[in-house]
Amino acid sequence: MKLIIIGLGNFGASLGTKMTALGHEVIGVDTNMERVESYKDKLSHTICLDATDEVALNKLPLNNTDMVLITIGENEGSNIMATANFKNRKVNRLISRSINNVHENVLHAIGVDQIIRPEEESAERWTKKLNTKGIIDSFELNKEYSIIEVIVPKELVGLSFDEIQFKKKYNILVMTVIKNKQETSFLGQFKIVPQVQGFPSSTTVLERDDVLVIYGSNNDIYKFMRKYY
Repeated sequence: MKLIIIGLGNFGASLGTKMTALGHEVIGVDTNMERVESYKDKLSHTICLDATDEVALNKLPLNNTDMVLITIGENEGSNIMATANFKNRKVNRLISRSINNVHENVLHAIGVDQIIRPEEESAERWTKKLNTKGIIDSFELNKEYSIIEVIVPKELVGLSFDEIQFKKKYNILVMTVIKNKQETSFLGQFKIVPQVQGFPSSTTVLERDDVLVIYGSNNDIYKFMRKYY
């Protein structure tokens, strides 16, 4: 996977270093040359560039990039401007860091694909989310058990829980299903609002883009993920 990280502060640099170590191609971007130099041997590439300058983005390989992450945390204005610039360029996937609730509303209005909340989520957790296909979020209860959120596999769309038999076949428990509904924000922009459906019944039928919240042992979850993703 190829990704661009804008902002090499503590969170952005940690995330970029971990993703590079896992074999992904990471371009780290910052306006501070000292940061750029300090991470040039830890990331695939580093560039000193101001992402709030839309013309400067021409230096980045946006067409060949899977996702762009805006991790600027010290300047809310720069974060918003950089996010808007990449949104205008229609990058494949745009993820941005929120600083507060008002800032998060602005990012929703811009239309980012996902929002990072470093105060709640560590770089380690985001590395796992980005590195594992299908996983939207994950939470380790201990070394053996986890709760994960995954997009429903296409093979299971249209099937009921009674037909799938998650517990019998995979030894995992689907705690709930989340459906993403499209709503209009206060600025007139479309945004996706997750709606938790409660504990599923045997007659619950899975639909495209549903999110499964799964509990189980790490081994059983891994087997399920390997089968479908």
